Amino acid sequence: MGRRNRAVFSIDYKTKEVLSEEDLSQLEEMWRRSVARIIISTTLAGSGHPGGSMSSIHALLLLYAMIRHNPQDPRWEERDRVLMSIGHISPATYSVLAEYGYITEEQFLTEFRRAGSPCAGHVEQAVPGVEWNTGNLGQGLSAGAAMALAQKLKGLKDAKTFVFMGDGEQQKGQIAEARRFAVKYGLSNLFGIVDRNHLQIGGSTEDVMPVRVREEYEASGWNVIYCPNGNDFSLCYKALRQALLKQDIEPEVPTVLVLRTTMGYGVSFMEDQAKYHGAPLKKDDAKKALEELGVDPGLLDEWEQKRANTHIKAVHCKNPEAAYPKIETGVPRVYGAEVNTDCRSAYGNALEDLAKINNSADELKVLGVSCDLEGSVKMQGFHKVSPDAFFEVGIQEHHAAVLAGALSREGFSVFFSTFGVFAVAETYNQHRLSDLNDTHLKVVATHLGLDVGEDGPTHQSIDYVGLLRNIFGFSIFMPADPNQTDRIVRYAARVPGNVFVGMGRSKLPVVLKEDGTPFFDDSYEFVPGRADWLRRGSKATLVAYGSVIPEVLGAWEILKEQGLDVGVLNMASLKPVDRDSLIEAAKIGPVITVEDHIPETGLGGIAASVFVEEGIVPKFRSLGVNSYGASGKPKDLYKMQGLDRESIAEAVKGLCGT
Repeated sequence: MGRRNRAVFSIDYKTKEVLSEEDLSQLEEMWRRSVARIIISTTLAGSGHPGGSMSSIHALLLLYAMIRHNPQDPRWEERDRVLMSIGHISPATYSVLAEYGYITEEQFLTEFRRAGSPCAGHVEQAVPGVEWNTGNLGQGLSAGAAMALAQKLKGLKDAKTFVFMGDGEQQKGQIAEARRFAVKYGLSNLFGIVDRNHLQIGGSTEDVMPVRVREEYEASGWNVIYCPNGNDFSLCYKALRQALLKQDIEPEVPTVLVLRTTMGYGVSFMEDQAKYHGAPLKKDDAKKALEELGVDPGLLDEWEQKRANTHIKAVHCKNPEAAYPKIETGVPRVYGAEVNTDCRSAYGNALEDLAKINNSADELKVLGVSCDLEGSVKMQGFHKVSPDAFFEVGIQEHHAAVLAGALSREGFSVFFSTFGVFAVAETYNQHRLSDLNDTHLKVVATHLGLDVGEDGPTHQSIDYVGLLRNIFGFSIFMPADPNQTDRIVRYAARVPGNVFVGMGRSKLPVVLKEDGTPFFDDSYEFVPGRADWLRRGSKATLVAYGSVIPEVLGAWEILKEQGLDVGVLNMASLKPVDRDSLIEAAKIGPVITVEDHIPETGLGGIAASVFVEEGIVPKFRSLGVNSYGASGKPKDLYKMQGLDRESIAEAVKGLCGT
């Protein structure tokens, strides 16, 4: 094993039908160094996944020799993408990246799995050459589909995307979703590579959960190429070359290469042993393995000493920044007092305006992703105006969420819309992984809360705020009426970062000032972290957001008629939250939060935390959804939970002692 990056090895697969003896000799040397690194890194870390790394290393080494990439400019726009869906084979990934000059061997072997190092246990973009932070299996093909789609949208005709996957991973349903999408949208530049070693952490894939890998891809309409020995460079090259040239196969559909490999290949006592999927060798066994490879076993001690003497500053390693387009937001629409519409329609109108302004035949900036609910989430106007920017994914929310997230790192403003229960609860983990990848996703969820009404409790999302508060990078905005919806949507399109915009199903009256004019008029600008004082009061404050605002304003009317002067604070920005306005409300008097959500994890919990942290102890009560709803009219459901205007008014009076 040498100590420096070596000259990049490359093969012109378009002209070279078979590997030469010189090619094979060089690849064997690269393989031996790489396997030694896999063993040393995992043994010194005391953890990791050597087995799958050793079964897939041949294909990885060959692929980087055959594709277009640039170690000096890892984010070169026209590069081919290599995405590791099986992120746990990071030892193989880092070994190959070191072999091709992206990172140094020393960085990998001294820092692997150490706090503060980019060489994490599962691959992360902080390492040059890594395209996507992976770990949770089954999401990589969706992210790869997004990258391949972005290459097509940008007109990068020669660019390709490769997704490495495990065979156990094929048990995940999201992969089937991604397969179908790739065929529907003609992603012929997308290539799957499956490491078929027939083992996973629990043993044989046939015992844990049988998957007919080739047959399932064939049934989805993919080209399928099989290599009977993926640990033989000559055979592996032949299969990869066939895939890249698409010889005698359908050229307009995606291709998967299934490689029959051996877990732990290259070390006799590791081969075909499931335990080495996720267990490193002890030092003595590691030295035996190195010796069997023809590598000086003393290297293990040498690198152990270097590792012990290497100090790492314990800071989180950031992903490279992703470009975000300059979005023109246009002139906001103003809905008058006479308008009777819903926030969904206002969202659809704003999105249509954004498409008209920003999308053209030459360039797309704003994209829309739907899950068989185009009409319900009001994206039909956007679809009509900009059909090439609209992607109907079908009832495949897990794939849609990752697709939209990954697309948002490719220079697009991406809106993903579906019902609230599907947009957050069903796809929570997908959004979490997107956030770890520093995406710029805009999730616009309709049909939130009890306001869904007759569809019943299975469709009444009452936990979305609590879930999204757990994801560090998401902002949470809940407009009070169509006018505020319009402005929030335009704001979300303009700014980078992950944004959630939520709304109910019902039509909402336009919020008016006391003089009868729209509160959110031409002069209004939405600012994250700034609440809106819809009404000022001297005795108490009602704090609310979204679909309950009409009931809260109705309660204000009741209390006004009864001589109780209360304020109404619209908390459209729940994250970031307007702490100053909450503190101001607490200093006025009793505070009552009202929401179509579980109060402990929603606005009620947020307000209580602010008061405790600030050492303020106002009279306080949180009104919200305290049990699953029923099937019925939203107004009746609100009354059952004490969220109707009369119940709200009584709660205020009780807290005020009147």
